[in-house]
Amino acid sequence: MRIDIDRLRHDLETLRTIGRAAETGGVSRTSFSPADAEARRWYVERCVEAGLDVEVDGLGNMVVRARDEPSTAKPVWTGSHIDSVPDGGFLDGALGAIAALECLRRLTEEKVPLARPVRAVVFADEEGNYSHLLGSTGIAKGFDRARLEAMTGRDGDRLADRFAELGWDLDAATRTKVEPGEVHAFVELHIEQGPNLEAGGFDIGVVTSIVGLGGGKARFQGRADHAGTTPMAKRADALLGAAEFLTTLPGLAASISDDAVVTCGLIGVEPGGANVVPGTATVTLDFRDPDRDRLRALGEAVERSAREVAGRHGLTVTWELDTPVAPVPLDEGIRETIAAAAERFGYRHTDLPSGAGHDSQNMALIAPTAMIFVPSKDGRSHSPAEDTSWADIERGGNVLLATLIALASDEAPAPRGA
Repeated sequence: MRIDIDRLRHDLETLRTIGRAAETGGVSRTSFSPADAEARRWYVERCVEAGLDVEVDGLGNMVVRARDEPSTAKPVWTGSHIDSVPDGGFLDGALGAIAALECLRRLTEEKVPLARPVRAVVFADEEGNYSHLLGSTGIAKGFDRARLEAMTGRDGDRLADRFAELGWDLDAATRTKVEPGEVHAFVELHIEQGPNLEAGGFDIGVVTSIVGLGGGKARFQGRADHAGTTPMAKRADALLGAAEFLTTLPGLAASISDDAVVTCGLIGVEPGGANVVPGTATVTLDFRDPDRDRLRALGEAVERSAREVAGRHGLTVTWELDTPVAPVPLDEGIRETIAAAAERFGYRHTDLPSGAGHDSQNMALIAPTAMIFVPSKDGRSHSPAEDTSWADIERGGNVLLATLIALASDEAPAPRGA
């Protein structure tokens, strides 16, 4: 049994137009933006057309099911996200979300006899406009109201205000947790976002583990002064201190491990005038390592460097650490099922870790979880250059469908975490 690649391609190309920039070709569907809302409406319409039901929780996670599910057994979930980074690619997240829908459509159309239901899920705010892996964190861990009220977006807007504008109930967003054991297994299809599969000539990647994610904001506080009348030696330039701090990051990563990375992709300066010495500079960081202890050490090294640099420049600094997402190994039993499916189709496959974060990290806290990768052209992602051949997309969809059938038929090796 195979997916309908023509239908999947049509859906992905249609979704690509929602939030697409004419100048770059990139996609901007940041969470809870008008483009994200339009994409959500479109997705629900596609589900309704297929005779499927959609349930939306208080954080905006969408779970899709057949109207006549085969049993009351614990379901198998599959899916990803449809939000994007600013000016990102059209496949990151979208491939897994739309392929999940396509698999559920095929199972429903063919009336495949299954021992347990299969459900498609679209997670909210995977890309962290307000909080990295927001939707799946709400499913795996839950949020209290105070935490949600404190969240702000990339543009400084409050999540609580955005929810009020959408007519959503913030209290409902505190009731999204799914208890461990309520989901039988979770499988996510995704582009690799790196060069390894393409370079090795592989069709399918069986993901062994997912990197640990950390992040935070270093806010350097100095003194705003006149840019023309304040001597250089008398300044407490917050941006100058932040700039020196950023130059320490490559060395910090290298001191931890060969796999550690630190990135600053967002800087805020106040008051924000060309003729004003910056009084405040805020840098938002993303740091990663596949080892839990090294990830913690990296965060500590980043904070220590920020304080040392601030002291040299006569500044103060506050370090706001995000809740880290721990690295996770993926389920060996489901990985065996994925590899067996690839072999039946005659696809070349290999094991590899993921250096990117995914909702699967949170799902692994409540259910046995695995991921399927397909090649990324030139290893590009999070940019308009992101692309994967339709042949590779079809192969990934076929392996996902076969894996779901095996898991929902209880014919696969038992998930190790079950």
